[in-house]
Amino acid sequence: MYKVAVIGDYDSIYGFAAVGFHTEPVENADEGEEKLRELAEGGYGIIYITEALAAQIPEAVAFYRERQLPAVILIPGVYGNTGAGIAQVKKSVEQAVGSDIIFGTE
Repeated sequence: MYKVAVIGDYDSIYGFAAVGFHTEPVENADEGEEKLRELAEGGYGIIYITEALAAQIPEAVAFYRERQLPAVILIPGVYGNTGAGIAQVKKSVEQAVGSDIIFGTE
C-alpha cells in the first residue's frame, strides 16, 4: 500500500497529520524540492503540495507530474488559493477525456 504525504508551509499542512498523512513542513524552495524528491523516491504514492510551494519549484513538480507515481496534487494553503490546483485537475481531466467537460469555468 502506498503512503500519502503533504509538503508546504507548516500552517497550511499541520492539520493533515490528524488524518494520518505524513507531513513535511518546509521553509523555502530548496528544502521543498529536496523533500519532494525524497518522498517521491521513498515509496509515497500521493504527494500533496501547497500551490505556493509548487509555484516556487515548477520544474520539480512538472518532473514528477509526468510520472505515473507518485501522484503530485496541488492544494491551496492557508494564505490563499491561486487556482493552480483546479487548473491542474482540469488539465488532467482534459487529457483523460480528450476535451473540456467543465463548462462555464473560464
